[in-house]
Amino acid sequence: MLYPIKFKPRVKERIWGGKAILERKGKAVSRLAKDKLYGESWDLSSVKGDISVVANGMLKGNNLEEIIEVYMGELVGEQNFERYGLEFPLLIKYLDCNDRLSVQVHPNDELAEERHQSFGKTEAWYIAECKEGAAIYLGFKDLNITREEYIAAVAESRLESMLNRVEVKKGDCFFIPSGMLHAIGKGCLIAEIQQNSDLTYRVYDYERRDAQGNLRELHTEKALKVIRPFTDEEVDAIRFPTNDRIGVGECLASCKYFNVNRLCVDGEESLNAGESFYSLLCVEGGGEIIHDDKAYGIKKGDSYFLPANSGECKLVGKFTVLISRE
Repeated sequence: MLYPIKFKPRVKERIWGGKAILERKGKAVSRLAKDKLYGESWDLSSVKGDISVVANGMLKGNNLEEIIEVYMGELVGEQNFERYGLEFPLLIKYLDCNDRLSVQVHPNDELAEERHQSFGKTEAWYIAECKEGAAIYLGFKDLNITREEYIAAVAESRLESMLNRVEVKKGDCFFIPSGMLHAIGKGCLIAEIQQNSDLTYRVYDYERRDAQGNLRELHTEKALKVIRPFTDEEVDAIRFPTNDRIGVGECLASCKYFNVNRLCVDGEESLNAGESFYSLLCVEGGGEIIHDDKAYGIKKGDSYFLPANSGECKLVGKFTVLISRE
């Protein structure tokens, strides 16, 4: 029987990043330079070049791909192993948006496979923290916009004004399917659950420059074949199903790629991953995971992975976790 696994966060510098990830991750990122801006913490990943490494227990030092190869369905669940093999299906991370992010879109599975031999990218955002008045942008205000109107708006640097602006508050959750144009405004700390993909088509970036003084690359032409409503996909497809496959806590987002629930622990709760795995992301408070008579401390910013064969765990304390699985 396997145990609650903790992975080392893979923290990335971003020009739009800040200091919140350093604060949330604490000792786990204590060696990082404090004068740099960090925009992302990849807490669970099997993206090539960024595969998560175990930080605790007997598997310490092994990466996610290696332990899937050894434990197969015992780790990720038999159906997941049959479907994905050594590739883990999800990428889970924090985004510290100290400045606004580019307007972007992600391809679906078919186009991602054709162009990049990759999965597509559908994702969910959970607002872990935000400043007053913070907002995100999801799709167009006018769903009848034409390709020509969109192309003109990009050329004239006025695309942002055509997007649907949504003010956010702590605890909100949003579903962003592939093909939906989107952006994150400044002042948001977001927990992101998504397909195992790092594909992004950047279409507008406020004429922002990189560290070398160059305008950041845009992918305007590639994006045109992806963006709803310019594709053949129905716009209504952004309404995700509500089939709660976890059955624990409150269902926040559910689709064929992932299921995300929020569990508020106040005292004691029981968990058993069963036929799949559970990825736990603590977004508030703290306490312990009790497994096989051993206690694993958990606090805001921590991530744990509960293997399919880990059996029953007890969550004890006062904290909130996001529970994700394929």
